[in-house]
Order: sequence, then C-alpha cells, then structure tokens
Amino acid sequence: SPGGGAGGGPGQRLGAGLGLGGVSTLEPGLRPPSQPPGPRVALKVQMLDDSVESFQLHRAPGKVLFDLVCVHLNLTEGDYFGLEYQDHRKMTVWLDLLKPALKQIRRPKNTILRFVVKFFPPDHTQLTEELTRYLFALQVKRDLACGRLICNDSSAALMVSHIIQSETGDLDEAGSFQHLLHHKYHPDQEQLREQIQECQRDRVGQTPAESDYQLLEVARRLDLYGVRLHPATDREGTQLSLAVEHSGVLVLQGSTRINSFNWSKIRKLSFKRKRFLIKLRSDPNPHHDTLEFSMATRDSCKNFWKICVEHHAFFRLLEEPKPRPRTILFSRGSSFRFRFHRRSGTFSGFHPTFSNMFPLPRPAAAAPRSRSSTTSRTPTSRGFPSRGEVPCFSHICLPPPPPGPTEAPPPPSPLTSPLLTEAGYIRNEDEEEARRKKFPTNKAYFIAKELLSTERTFIKDLEVVTKSFPVAVATDESFPDSVKTLLSSHYDPVLEFHRGFLREMEQRLALWEGRSNAHIIGEHQRIGDVLLKNIQGLKQLTVHLQKHPECLVELERCCRSSRRAEALCRELEQQRVCYLNLNTFLLRPLHRLLHYRLLLERLCKHYAPTHQDFRDCRAALADVSELVQQLQGSMVKMENLQKLLELQRELSGADNLVAPGRVRGCSVTMATRIYTPLSEFIRLGCLSKLSGKGLQQRMFFLFSDVLLYTSRGMTSSNQFKVHGQLPLFGMSVRESEEEWGVPHCFTLIGQKQTVVAASPNSHRRPPTAPSEEEPEEELSTSRSGHRSNSSSSTVQVCWHRSTGLSMVDCSLAVENQLSGNLLRKFKNSSGWQKLWVVFTNFSLFFYKTHQDDAPLASLPLLGYSVSIPSEAENINKDYVFKLQFKAHVYYFRSESEYAFLRTDMYILDNTE
Repeated sequence: SPGGGAGGGPGQRLGAGLGLGGVSTLEPGLRPPSQPPGPRVALKVQMLDDSVESFQLHRAPGKVLFDLVCVHLNLTEGDYFGLEYQDHRKMTVWLDLLKPALKQIRRPKNTILRFVVKFFPPDHTQLTEELTRYLFALQVKRDLACGRLICNDSSAALMVSHIIQSETGDLDEAGSFQHLLHHKYHPDQEQLREQIQECQRDRVGQTPAESDYQLLEVARRLDLYGVRLHPATDREGTQLSLAVEHSGVLVLQGSTRINSFNWSKIRKLSFKRKRFLIKLRSDPNPHHDTLEFSMATRDSCKNFWKICVEHHAFFRLLEEPKPRPRTILFSRGSSFRFRFHRRSGTFSGFHPTFSNMFPLPRPAAAAPRSRSSTTSRTPTSRGFPSRGEVPCFSHICLPPPPPGPTEAPPPPSPLTSPLLTEAGYIRNEDEEEARRKKFPTNKAYFIAKELLSTERTFIKDLEVVTKSFPVAVATDESFPDSVKTLLSSHYDPVLEFHRGFLREMEQRLALWEGRSNAHIIGEHQRIGDVLLKNIQGLKQLTVHLQKHPECLVELERCCRSSRRAEALCRELEQQRVCYLNLNTFLLRPLHRLLHYRLLLERLCKHYAPTHQDFRDCRAALADVSELVQQLQGSMVKMENLQKLLELQRELSGADNLVAPGRVRGCSVTMATRIYTPLSEFIRLGCLSKLSGKGLQQRMFFLFSDVLLYTSRGMTSSNQFKVHGQLPLFGMSVRESEEEWGVPHCFTLIGQKQTVVAASPNSHRRPPTAPSEEEPEEELSTSRSGHRSNSSSSTVQVCWHRSTGLSMVDCSLAVENQLSGNLLRKFKNSSGWQKLWVVFTNFSLFFYKTHQDDAPLASLPLLGYSVSIPSEAENINKDYVFKLQFKAHVYYFRSESEYAFLRTDMYILDNTE
C-alpha cells in the first residue's frame, strides 16, 4: 500500500493486477457500479503507473466506466481525475461522464483511455488521501519524463531523486547509476546524472509517502505545474500558447508566462470558429477590453474553451448546493454540470445540463470539499443525480467579487450554451441593452414565461377531450353515455382549474414585464406564490387525475366492442384540431405534472436560498413531486398501453398486441383497468433483411416477448404487414458479417425460424427502399391542412428516414415539450416568418398565434440534424439554429437567449 516499505513498485502500490474479479480490498460502501444485463464491450484504461486494465461496459454512461476505475484503485478522491482519449480527429478530449461511453468512443477495441489528473489544486496538502498524493506524484513523473513539465536542471534533478526514492528506496551510488541507465525520468537525464545522485544522498531513510509529498512540494512551485499548453497566435500572428489553471487563464510564449488573467478580471470567455475571445472587466483603455487569439481549428478552440469552463466551475464554486428533497424520475439535458461523487463529496465530471446556478467566487486557495461534507442522494431512474451545479454558458459569465456582508448577491444574467458559442456571434452592446429594456433579464422570468407558454398549449390539448370529443360523438346514439360521462366528469374540472391557473400566470407576467408600476419595487417579480397556491389546489383534483388511466382503458374498450365508436374516434383524429392521436391527449394532465416539476426544479436551482421566491418554489416542488410519486406507477403503464394501441393501428397481421392473454387485466369485462401489461414495447427500427432477393428494407418491432418484422404496404392506410414473429424465449443472436459478407450483419436464431438482418449505415440504403420522396415541409399536413395519419406517425417517419425509436425515447419526449414564438426562414427565402410553435411528439407544429385551435403545418424531426449556421450562409442574426435532413434546410430564430437554449437543446435531444 502507499506509504509502505521501500521497494514496492508502482504496480504493487496501485494494486494493479488485482482485477475486479479478485479479492476485494474496497472500503465499506465502495462497490463497483451496477450495470444492466446484456453483452458488454471491453474498454482498456491505462493507469498512471502505465499498467493497462480492461473494464467491461454495457450501454452505460461514462460515469460508470470512471467509477469502475475508481473502485479498482480503491480511490475516494476521484474528483481530481478524469479519463482522456484520442477521438477520431486525433485530438485529446475528456470522456463525458453523462453521455454513453460507447457512443463517444467510435472504435472501443482500438482505443486506450488514460486515467490522469484533471484538476491540479494550488496546494497538494488539500489532498486528504495518501493514495491520491501518490497518483499525483505519478502524474508529475509522467509529465516530467515526456517534457511537459518544463523546469531548470536543479529542480528536475531534485524531483527525479524523489521519484527514485519513492520507487526503490535507498540506493548506493553504483545502484543509482545502474537504475538511471535502465529508467527514463527526464529528457536530459544523462546530463543530470551527477546532480540526481547528489540529491539522492539526502533522501536516505525517506519513506515512499514522504518522497511523494516532497515531489509535489517541488512541483507545485513550478510555473508549468499542471498546465497543458494549447498553441495559438495573437492578432499580430505571434506564436503563443494558452493555458488554464486554478486561478485563471494564462498566456505563454515558449515556456514563459507573459500574461495571466484572474477569474475575477474576466467577464466573458467565448469562441467564434477558430478565434478565442477573452472579455475583461472595465479597463481604462476601452480598446483593450477584449483579447483575441487564433487557434489551429474550431475543434481545438472549442475544446480549450470547455476546459476553461471546467476549471472555472471546479475552483470557483463557493459552496455545495444542498440536495433537493425529492426523487427525480427524469433527468436529461445539455450544457455543463459538475456532479459530486458519493465517495468524496468533491466535484467530478463535466456534464451537459440545463442548470445555470451562478457560482460566487471562492478564494484561490480554497479546496474542493473533503469526504466529511458528503451528503447522500437518491439516484434517479433516468439519469444521474447532480450534487453541485455550475453555469452552462457559451460565454462564461464570470461573477463579480463577493458582495459585502449586507449586500445581496447580484441576480444572474441569462446564460447561453456551447451550441450558441459554436456560432460564436458577438452581440452588439446596444442590441443587448435594447433587449434588456424590452423585457426582464432574470432567468426566473424566462422560466415563468415558459410555464405560461406551455400552459396555453396544455389547455388547448385539454379542450380536444372536453370540447372536440363530445361534439364528435354527441349526435351518435351508439356511443355509450357511460364513456361520455366518465370523460366529462374527470376532465372538465381539470380544465376549469387550469383556466384559472392560466389567468393568474398571465396577470403575474404582465406585472413582471412592467406593464404597471408594480415592477418598480419588485413585488411581482416572482412566480413561486402563484405556483404554490395552484399546485396545492391541483392536489384537490387528485381523485380526477387517478381516474384518467381508467378513462383511457374504457375508451379503448368501447372502440374494440363497437366499430361505429372506433370510426367516430378516427374521424375526430382526422380533424385539424386533433393534431395527435386521441389517446395522447387523455394522458396530458398526468404528463403536465412532470412539466411543473421540471420547471420548479429549475427555479429552485436558480434562486439563492435567501431569495423571497425560493421558499414558495421549494414548497410547490415538494407538493408536485408528491403528486408525481402517487401517480407514477399508473403513468408509466398507461404510456406503454398507449404505445401498444398506437402500434396496433400501424400493423396488419398482428391483432393481439393488446388482446387478452398479452395484457394482464384484459378479461371479458376488461377488469378495472390495464395496469400491468404482460407485453411491453421496447423499440422499433429499420433493418435490412437478407432473403433470396437480396437485402430488403423491413421494419422491426421489438416487444418484451416477441420480435416482429414487417414491410410497409402500398395501400391507402400504409399499414405494416407482419411477415414473421419470433418469440424472444430461447432466441439467440450471432454476428455473421463474415458468413454472409454483409457489413453490420447478424443472425437471429429462434426456436422455429432464423432471420438474417443487417443494420444500414449512413452511406448505404437498402436496394428495395421506397422510391417516393418526402414533401419538403408538409410531411404530416396535407394541402388542405388536415392531418394525414398514414404518413405522419412516428413509425412512418422512421420508415421514410431509415431510423428507429425506443420506448425510452418516447418517455423522455413526454418531458421534452415546449411552446413559444419562433421566427422561421426557409433555405432560399429572404424574410423571417413569426409563428407560434409547439414542440411535441418529435415534431414541430406551426400556428399563427397561440390562440389558434389547429396547426397550419408540422415538421417531423426524427432524422434531422441540428447545427449552427456557418458564416457562408449569411444569416447574421443571433439565437439562430439550423435543421437539416438531406436537402431540406430550415432556419429558426428565438426571441431570447433563454428560448434559444430551451428550443435548441430540446430539439437536439429528440432528433439525433
């Protein structure tokens, strides 16, 4: 173990060779993270002692791999470390801990990740564990040997002597000479041999732990300790290097620091393609408040900007945010988040999220929290818990110096994301000022505005059930009155409640925006009191919300027993107002609870605990979380049932998806309700099936008990005809590329049937793919404005675009719903058209205003890519993102920074 007797080599001290399957030496509670069952891929990680370990991973985020490494090392202070690797561009990048590891590493069999120190504190005494100090010593040893840690000869000789003493213990001069002949510790080691031996005489009797400590003591005083140089040029073309450390951003010429910018002096960091920009706080000379440097490529510029964000967040966060008293059901998003390890309570990882808590400055010498500050938190079911959060921004908005003891911290400005920075647009100060005068800039205002916008859409969706449906079935006596009564009795009260809720939000936002004198004293620049009052009122409607699953089941029972009733429902779905399947609208009130919780979480993250609105928002969050917990079980089961019903209509030849025997509770009387399906939808997607005619495009549907493969019919309904059903029980899967000579080919071996299929890649489309072209805009809306269900469903879109969809995607899309104004521009048009846009069900629905009942058109987004317009496209506007599928290109412009982030990233999460 570290600190033991001399002679223990690096491998012994790290415990290398004791694989995860060996004898466990872990501390209590330090156990390998659990992984879902399934085939695993071996990923190789090179440790700091140059040993290479293999870790088995299965479709898990990078955090799981990182935790496996930490567990293997028995490392509790893992927050200072990270995993780096070379990506396909041959650029060294950090493994993102939230994204799936195997999606980041394109060739896992040929990639070796490196476990290295990521954050170097200014004082190594902040490291509480001896093992951590040993790993830091190994990092210094590696940097010294490869020439990254530049220093004078005396410092180099001194450090090498400590390294040798740590590894071998006391050596005589002859032994030292032989050791230096066979080991390389410094590029100029031959010239330093005598100095090293001289220094080593003073090391006699020094333990390995003492040597590690002294090595770090020497290293931390060097100018380039823990610094990685990033080549750049200034405006005059002078060759320089940029770097970042705990105190700020550095500028170097060769190995000499020529300038440094402390975090407190920096107001913004941004990049525009290859240019890296540092905007300083007020300077006597206004012409020098922005510094510009050029880097080799846009990717290298963006990579350095990300590293700056990480360091600023890691070393400047003042205190650990308190854990929220709730269990998160859903967690997804993108920008930057630091998360705490349970083991150490210190920061770890650089993750995308939509939080933007504004950190106050921390003294430069302050250390991340030790294990004593760790608090527990329940993991989420669809993501990992955040323990501390920092800003997401494309321009790092750095905080001012700490306010005095009687001052309140200044409110944060709206922040931008990395996606915005890819455009790198530097906004004119006059333009920003005009925006500030027009609307409040507090993030809480934009969250409240999002709440208002989505509430308007939610009420329109409720009216499909409470208005359009009763009108559609009113004149038909064959439709059971019991079903009409059931729906009206449990949806009408919910609609009336939300109408009142909407009126209160509209009044509050009008005051907040300054349409009266109330905004002058700030009495109405909050939303928590309105939310708390109405969510407490919503709890009184729990009895109705609990009946909504029953309403879905009874309506389906009615349609199954009466062709006329089913025809009436299908006729309603063909009306413009019913822009989604009717069953989807029945679940909207349950899904709306998830939206409330999501927005309240953001408000609670945004507000300081001393803010007047924080207490109300926290109480409202607790209430809505309690509601979600009560209804969660039925909600998940109803989502599955709704998906099964949707797919049932898409398939021809599979009439038993929700028939008795496949779904528990479907007795002759339908029992109370279909709460526990025996069959669950898992995934659908396009594959090429190998037959006597060659490769043919087929749509595969995977359920928990059976796999169906189908082809799309050329009838008016365009249903998918089932060609085969393979029970999953006893099925095996075998890779068979070599056997059939087809890339990405595999064989499904069932008890009675064998199917050979191949996954089409981006460069190959099956020979028998449909030849019809998709209309550019109105794939899901005909020229008359009516929906064409045969072409607009997600299954049909997946077929056209050779893509797939899982139930996890569908569940996450429930939260990823957004409403608001967007400006739209076509590829070859010159002007922008302002539209009210609803983003739901993987599609954008366009309206003239939020008051319209029916969409003008829609755009399914599955398969589209999201990017920022290039300079050559001459958009010259900020807050613009680009959607593209093949030759179909659209530009969308948001009205504010916050709306840009929300819309852009939600679309990104639901297209790629």
